[in-house]
Amino acid sequence: MKALIIVYSYHHMNTEKVANAMAEVLEAEAMPPSSVDPIDIPGYDIIGFGSGIYSARFHDEMLDLSDKLVQVDDGKAFLFSTSAIMGKNKVANDHKAMREKLTSKGYSILDEFACKGYNTNSFLKYFGGMNRGRPNVEDLNNAREFALQIIEQIK
Repeated sequence: MKALIIVYSYHHMNTEKVANAMAEVLEAEAMPPSSVDPIDIPGYDIIGFGSGIYSARFHDEMLDLSDKLVQVDDGKAFLFSTSAIMGKNKVANDHKAMREKLTSKGYSILDEFACKGYNTNSFLKYFGGMNRGRPNVEDLNNAREFALQIIEQIK
């Protein structure tokens, strides 16, 4: 199985930590969207798209990359993110724009993963931030378990 993880991670590299945990399991390379040529993406069996959540959605670089993807017949993808606040409906809404862009290009979304990330944006920096130490060991183990489940779905 040939896998690629595309990840945008900026402030505290929260999402990159999750991407690297998944990449270990999937034997995948994790790279930022700026290093990806959209023409090469159909050559992979599974693509992971991950981002910190910015203004309740994936970062613009990830959304812009998804606009440049070529149409595929049966692409397989998964989504993941880190965010200051979790909740089932919130995660679904945070991933919505990316999910819609990928499905419009012919990708089926196998599953989605999210966990808390350390956040010092805006006024939070004055209070020491939110979710210090996240993603933690348990979060990263959950990310690895998620990747194992993705492998099972591909088999």
